[in-house]
Amino acid sequence: MQLLAALDRELTQLDEHRLRRRRRVADTPCAPRVQVDGRPMLAFCSNDYLGLAAHPLVTTALQEGAARYGVGSGASHLISGHSRAHALLEERLADFVAPHLESARALYFCTGYMANLAVLSALADRDTALFSESLNHASLIDGARLSRAAVQVYPHGDTDALAALLSASTAAKKIVVTDSVFSMDGDLAPLPALLALCEQHGAWLVVDDAHGFGVLGAHGRGALEHFGLRSPYLIYMGTLGKAAGVGGAFVAAHATVIESLVQRARPYIYTTAAAPALAHALLTSLDIIGGAEGAMRRTHLQALIAQLKDTLTLQRWQHLPSATAIQPLIVGTNEDALRAADALYEDGLWVPAIRPPTVPAGTARLRVTLSAAHTAEDVAQLASALNMLETEQKAEV
Repeated sequence: MQLLAALDRELTQLDEHRLRRRRRVADTPCAPRVQVDGRPMLAFCSNDYLGLAAHPLVTTALQEGAARYGVGSGASHLISGHSRAHALLEERLADFVAPHLESARALYFCTGYMANLAVLSALADRDTALFSESLNHASLIDGARLSRAAVQVYPHGDTDALAALLSASTAAKKIVVTDSVFSMDGDLAPLPALLALCEQHGAWLVVDDAHGFGVLGAHGRGALEHFGLRSPYLIYMGTLGKAAGVGGAFVAAHATVIESLVQRARPYIYTTAAAPALAHALLTSLDIIGGAEGAMRRTHLQALIAQLKDTLTLQRWQHLPSATAIQPLIVGTNEDALRAADALYEDGLWVPAIRPPTVPAGTARLRVTLSAAHTAEDVAQLASALNMLETEQKAEV
């Protein structure tokens, strides 16, 4: 059959370039110590930055939510699927980010991908100029395409280039969209400068804070708190399956923006609402994030980040500068990155190899992610293994 043969050829090409992805099966809850494909592993690959995915209080809250609301919502939010749990969560999220947004209101989505598609496709159209960061997440890229706006990509972190593009634009509506923490590099966008440009040019600033919410800021309110920002021009997206440990995402902005999304965002209108039990569990996650325990976990996470930086002695691999839980090590070729990841896996350390098209060709890397659930001993074991592995591979070259 020619159709299957064409797909087989494409899969063969992935194999030839060492780009085929594979799934591993975890038999235990998300945690540093896991059972994967039948063997014990020390994992440095989840985005569970605060270690809440298996937190006993959050787990109990999910059980309570299932007992109270059942396991499914039954319909979209605008039909009959919007439960009291969803409503309470949106109120709490709006209050949580209110110091940084005027007349704040929040809207809960099934996933961050859906949230980004919703924002850009609902707010932008053919008459919109959309300015997108070159390292933006795939969901933002797809949302920009879906919006049918005229998209211009500006170089990573280059505010001068963005300023020139904004000045040259004659579009009636302008939108700048960026990640806050870049998921493969771990660095932060220059949000204060971006916001200043947006206010100067009357443009929306859409911030995807997937890897900042819960982690950045004194109270875990994310990148806006970290930089001390507040503006009616901000549209904020935070995910709830990473630092919050559960699932879904939310968009927070001026109440008028959120009402526009409710009325116009197809990925919201035509999607079955997430299970109410998830929303109920997230209320407990927010209590932890914003409380004393959340502060302690963020402090511990920062100590682990500093420890890893201080103990790595890499000479050939490039440890990208990152102050976040994402600590990338650029190895180079796809083959070398896979070899390194496989060697670590054999030693009981689960660190993923990230390859194109997720990252540019020639920059395949090990993506280390740290969690507040890790211990200093865990990080010491990882650093020792990385130092030894790089030395061994260097000797082979």
